[in-house]
Amino acid sequence: MLSIFRFLPQAAAIVALGASTSAFAQSQLQTQITPQMRSEARAIMQACRADYDRHCSDVTPGGGRILACLQSHAGQLTSTCAQTLPRAQALRAGAASAGVAPK
Repeated sequence: MLSIFRFLPQAAAIVALGASTSAFAQSQLQTQITPQMRSEARAIMQACRADYDRHCSDVTPGGGRILACLQSHAGQLTSTCAQTLPRAQALRAGAASAGVAPK
């Protein structure tokens, strides 16, 4: 079963931000994603793990699909996950602005 959580810790930002997991994308993210952004991504994934498993485990990571899936289930999410979604969106938007995630 594909799980975004199996990629921790080195690819946490890649999955959370929706970027491709190719070697090029990983290299680009490692140079442009700050430790704070990685930490935020890990915190978001921890807060939403159960919701991901319940609603989005069949979603292929990349391109913001997991975030979109969680947002589409907003009314069914745990309060912890629902509260972190704005942070997740802001983190992804910042990465897209920096050119390390698709817009």
